[in-house]
Amino acid sequence: MTEITDLPVPEAATPPSKARSRLDLSAWAWSLYQGARDPYIILIGTYVFVPYFATAVVGDAVRGQSVVAGYSLASNLFVAATAPFLGAAVDQMGARRPWLLALTLITAPLIIALWALTPAGTPGLGVLAGVAMLTAIAVLLSYADVFYNAMLMSAVRRPDQAAASGMAFSLGNATSIFMLVAVLAFFVLPGQPGWPVATPLFGLDATLREPERISGPIVGLFLLLGAVPLFLFARDAKPTGVPAGKAFGDGARHLISLVRSARVPRDVGVYLLARMFYIDGKMAMLVFGGVYAAGVMGWGVTELLALGLIVCIAGVAGGVFGGWLDNRLGPRGAFKLEIWVTIIALVAQITTSPTRILYFWSPGEARLWTGLFGSVPEMVYLAAAIVVSVFGTASWASSRTLMTRLTPPEEAGTFFGLFALSQTATMWLGPLLVDAFTRAFRSQQAGFVPIVVLMAIGLALLHFVRGGGRIAQEA
Repeated sequence: MTEITDLPVPEAATPPSKARSRLDLSAWAWSLYQGARDPYIILIGTYVFVPYFATAVVGDAVRGQSVVAGYSLASNLFVAATAPFLGAAVDQMGARRPWLLALTLITAPLIIALWALTPAGTPGLGVLAGVAMLTAIAVLLSYADVFYNAMLMSAVRRPDQAAASGMAFSLGNATSIFMLVAVLAFFVLPGQPGWPVATPLFGLDATLREPERISGPIVGLFLLLGAVPLFLFARDAKPTGVPAGKAFGDGARHLISLVRSARVPRDVGVYLLARMFYIDGKMAMLVFGGVYAAGVMGWGVTELLALGLIVCIAGVAGGVFGGWLDNRLGPRGAFKLEIWVTIIALVAQITTSPTRILYFWSPGEARLWTGLFGSVPEMVYLAAAIVVSVFGTASWASSRTLMTRLTPPEEAGTFFGLFALSQTATMWLGPLLVDAFTRAFRSQQAGFVPIVVLMAIGLALLHFVRGGGRIAQEA
C-alpha cells in the first residue's frame, strides 16, 4: 500500500494585502471557457436532453434511468483508470492548450450530433448510438477538465487564481441560466397551455421531440464559440518539444514511480482522500436532488424547473463568493467552511416535508401566497436549496484553488489527473448508499443520510491538510 510522504507545506499562511482590482485578459479568457462548457451539465445532463433520452429514446422511464446509470458508471470508471496517465503525459509535453483545443473540436460536434437521437419507433439513431455518444462526451469532457484545471496555474497569476476559479463557476451558472430560459421559452414551452407562443421557434415538430433535441446543437455551437477566447488570449505553459508517444510513456512511468515510491506529498494525498468523500456525497446530491424534491415535496415539472433556475442563479453568486472567501480565509479554510454550511443546509432539507420543518415543527396548512412555493415548508426547503447552491458552488471553486496551492507547478498535469481520479474513483459509492438506505428504511429522507455522512468524513479529513492558507497579493 502506498504511503504518503510528509513534505514541507507549500506556503505559509500570510495575511492578504489589497486584492488586485480586476482579472487580466488571460484570466478572463480562461474563466470564459467554463462558461461555455457548463451549459452541457444543465441542458443536456440535467433538465432537457438526458430526461428526454431516458424516456422517449429508450421508451421506458424505469429502464431509461437504468441505462443512464449504466453509461455514467462506465464513463466514470474509464476516466478514473486513464485520466491520471493523461495528466502525467501533459506534464512531459508542457503546453495544455493544443490538447484542450483538440478535445473541444472533437466534443462539440458530438454534442451537436445528439440531435440525431430520435424517439423510439421513428427514423434516426437509437439507444445504442445514444449510449455510445453520451459516454464518449462524458469521457472527453472529463479529459478536458484535466487540461483546463492544470492550465489555471499558467493562465492566471497566483494571487488571482481564487477569483478566476470562482468567476469561472459563476459564468458557468450564468450562461446555463440564459440558455435554459431561452430553450424553455422558445422551444419547449410554446404550445403548452397558458404560454403565449403557439409554436416552437423554426417550426420544430413537438411530436418528434425536436424542441428537446435542439438543445444538443445549441450547446455544442455555444461551446465552440465560447472557447475561442481561451485559445486566443490565455497564457499556456511552454512546450517542451517532447514527442507525444514519448511523453505518454515517460508520463506513465513517472506516475507509477510517484505512487510506488510514495512520493505523493502527504498533504496532497490526504486532501485528495478528503475531497473524494466530499465529492461522492456532493455528486449523489446532484444526481438524486430532483428525484428527492419530486418525491418528498411532491413537486411537478413546473416547480422543478423553477427550482433549477433559482439554484443556478444562486450558483452565480456562489462562484464569486467562493473566490472572495478564498482570499479572506485561504482556500483550505474556505473549503472547510463551505462544507460545514452545505451539511447544515442539507440537514435542513432532509428534515423538511410538505407538513413539517426539522421533523418536529408543524406550521399548519396556511399558505403565505398562492402559486409556487407558497407554504412555509416549501420556502424553508427552497431557502436550504439556495444555501446549498451558493456554498456548494463556492466549494467547487475553493477545492480547485486549494489543489493549485498544494501542487508542485512542474507536475500540475499529473496531480490534476489524480484530482480527476478523486472525483470519479468511488462515484458509485454515494448512489449505492442512497439506494441501500432508501430500501432499508423505505424513506427518501433516510436515503439522504449517507450523503451527510460522506461529506462529514471529507470535512474531518480536511482538518489534517496543511497548506492552502492565505497568501500575500502581488502588487
